[in-house]
Amino acid sequence: MQNARVLKEDVSIDVKPSNKDGLKRSLKSRHLTMISLGGTIGTGLFLASGGAIHTAGPGGAILSYLVIGIMVYFLMQSLAEMGAYMPVAGSFSTYATKFVDPSLGFALGWNYWYNWAITIAAELAAVTMIMKFWFPHTPSFIWSGIFLVVMFLLNFLSVKGFGEAEYWFSLVKVVTVIIFIVTGTLMIFGIMGEEAVGFKNLTVGDAPFHGGFMTMLGIFMAAGFSFQGTELLGVAAGETDNPTKAIPRAVKQVFWRILLFYVLAILVIGLLIPYTNGDLANGDVTVSPFTLVFQKAGIAFAASVMNAVILTAVLSAGNSGMYASTRMLWDLAREGKAPKFLGKLNKNGVPVNALIVTTLVGTLAFLASFFGDGTVYVWLLNASGMSGFIAWLGIAICHYRFRRSYVAQGRDLNLLPYKSKLFPFGPIFAFAVCGFVVLGQNYSAFMGDHIDWNGVMVSYIGLPLFLILWLGYKITKKTKVIPLDKCDLNN
Repeated sequence: MQNARVLKEDVSIDVKPSNKDGLKRSLKSRHLTMISLGGTIGTGLFLASGGAIHTAGPGGAILSYLVIGIMVYFLMQSLAEMGAYMPVAGSFSTYATKFVDPSLGFALGWNYWYNWAITIAAELAAVTMIMKFWFPHTPSFIWSGIFLVVMFLLNFLSVKGFGEAEYWFSLVKVVTVIIFIVTGTLMIFGIMGEEAVGFKNLTVGDAPFHGGFMTMLGIFMAAGFSFQGTELLGVAAGETDNPTKAIPRAVKQVFWRILLFYVLAILVIGLLIPYTNGDLANGDVTVSPFTLVFQKAGIAFAASVMNAVILTAVLSAGNSGMYASTRMLWDLAREGKAPKFLGKLNKNGVPVNALIVTTLVGTLAFLASFFGDGTVYVWLLNASGMSGFIAWLGIAICHYRFRRSYVAQGRDLNLLPYKSKLFPFGPIFAFAVCGFVVLGQNYSAFMGDHIDWNGVMVSYIGLPLFLILWLGYKITKKTKVIPLDKCDLNN
């Protein structure tokens, strides 16, 4: 056992130096924690949580977010085990290539790049709406252009610049949620505000659960979108200075963050504002559930404050999206699965060509929102939304295969820098929940007398795109599933 402990320490020491691929290991533990933390806090909490409560009641919303939160916890456990052992920028795309089938790695990589490249476009569109709150008469392209340049420069200068920006963006969001929960709790018990609200709003109508299982199923899908971005932890592992320690430390906090930031925040909103309040269903920042609670507490300029916080959330998502998609595209080029020129690094270790191409694609997708009533843009966004869940399915498959291969090759599990909890239940549970969410994206399209084929296409367009990538590469390159004893476990 002593020898195992020494070897385990040696693994941690070996991984720490600068990346042999040329990337700079400049991200610190605090950066990684905030990157993974910032991935879960965004418009899904600040805006969409109100609609979830209005649709399913506070109990239905909490239960939906809690189940998805548990699934994400197991998913991050899987990613942490692989990321601490093999920290690479390609993350689950590389893992799929090594542990499953190169064709799956190809499809997951391009799928994930597309997902975040389109997300950049979505955040640019959101920025224009947010800035209109303060400057209603300014042209939209001015704000989208300014913020595109800001995000590009944060990623272009160095990975440390990205990490610092993400740290402060995330810190603003975290502090806001903590203040919200504390303020709301004081209001519930009458220490702040006009009167002690207590738990009376849980008895309004058919609260705490409203609308039955089918309405909760819809919230279940929406909750999944809210947590997308937590897998950025795996992509950032390739540029973390001590991934064997930093990754497990960040992942261990995921479940408690979900419990604190989502479950408690939704509970506070549900207790203070009856789910029948129509303002909860409005996605406008002026009636964000956070804004409504702060106004109820008598805090002046609540809408302006929340607008500024949501602006940081949007910038954080765009900044992270540009980082993740750039690294994935660079890794695909490095493995020969994308044009070679995209594999170039500048002197600061930034994949500059991949960054430029990603920025251009995101910009073109954003411009598509101005043409044809935004129809093309809506299709792009829907395909992107499906891509996130496909990436999660890929993580679960990769981890299951990694652990089985590790054991099949006679390696000692005690030598893993980090060992995930409850294997194999964790990846199997995550796969099952993600699969359920993917297949149920638009279940209502199949419920009427006639199938809504337009709705089906819009909701599920991401699946055929992924299958074309996967099967196209598999057929042309004649790849096969790698036997467990042949999987490449060397970093």
